[in-house]
Amino acid sequence: MTLSEKDLTFPVDGQLLMVLPRAAASVNNPDVRLPILRSDGDGYYLEMRVEADASDAGEVAVTRRVPLEDLTADEWEELNQQYDNLDLEALVDQGISKGLEKIQDRKIQRLFMALLTFLNPRQVGIVLYLYKLAAEQNNGPVVTFRSNDLLESLGYSRTKGGSFHAKVRSQLNRDLVALHRVELVLAKSLREGNKIGAEVIIKSILRIKSYKIENLSRDFDLAKAADYTYELADSYTVSLEFFEGPSRTGDYVLFAGDVDITQKLGSNAKNDYRTKLLLYLASRLKWDSPQDGQYLTISKQYLFKNLDLLGSNSSRNNQIFWRTVEELQQDGYILGAQELPGKRKTPSIHFQINSGRLRSNAKS
Repeated sequence: MTLSEKDLTFPVDGQLLMVLPRAAASVNNPDVRLPILRSDGDGYYLEMRVEADASDAGEVAVTRRVPLEDLTADEWEELNQQYDNLDLEALVDQGISKGLEKIQDRKIQRLFMALLTFLNPRQVGIVLYLYKLAAEQNNGPVVTFRSNDLLESLGYSRTKGGSFHAKVRSQLNRDLVALHRVELVLAKSLREGNKIGAEVIIKSILRIKSYKIENLSRDFDLAKAADYTYELADSYTVSLEFFEGPSRTGDYVLFAGDVDITQKLGSNAKNDYRTKLLLYLASRLKWDSPQDGQYLTISKQYLFKNLDLLGSNSSRNNQIFWRTVEELQQDGYILGAQELPGKRKTPSIHFQINSGRLRSNAKS
């Protein structure tokens, strides 16, 4: 990689990108199984499974789970009683907040929320920001950052006093703790020829190694802040768990250094279709063998599933999809896209990706 190229782009590990869209699947995705409580010889877990799709190797099985540490038998019973208050039907039909409203314990409610909304587009933006910093800091998987710098990159505005609103500060700590606490369970070798490897690995997206509070009069506890309060540390040092480093494996996707992770004011992160499509295209660059490194043909069914366009209003879904394609064209990631008729009325979209802004490097 030349110096000028490094300045313009940054690598994200191929294995992470292959699994990210599946790890981020929402409760509405037909492959998602709703949360369960599970115990085994190793401990107690709150977990959700995304089942594989037999029609496409890229739609791999992933389990995301929160280990419930230091639970007593009584606390496990209490948790099971709270779980009975989870309205699974409302979760899917009316939204996550509605499904959780009967759970009285705030900590348990927030644990469910972290698992159910895991890797929403805002959290994906945080992951991209951290991989970009890793390339700049050149300290392997270990990244140190100031919270205010990340909040600025996410596009949040400061108050008149110069600080950030408590709500967005709290949300950032909860996002970081979710990325630290939620584990992904998946087959290590996602692809070996036509086979999927059997060795199972368990990784978090990142692990928080340390954090700093600059005003010592503040009493800050990482987990308690995520579970109960509105607080944020001033800076964090994290380790990127999937980070292998392009020089070690040669398996990565290069992203444009000016990738936009800003959040639209007043908009729900789940409606950020632009980030979802960018991420899915990056993932398909690893799963498929793009012609000339830039031409991808993807079933519209899978595009809609991974963009969470799952409602029955096909006209609305189409409108959102093509508007999102247009946004990525304006950003320079997509040079062209056209719909191709498919067998059994399942059309595909043929994309031309701008390899100057999004490019896969195959495993050497």
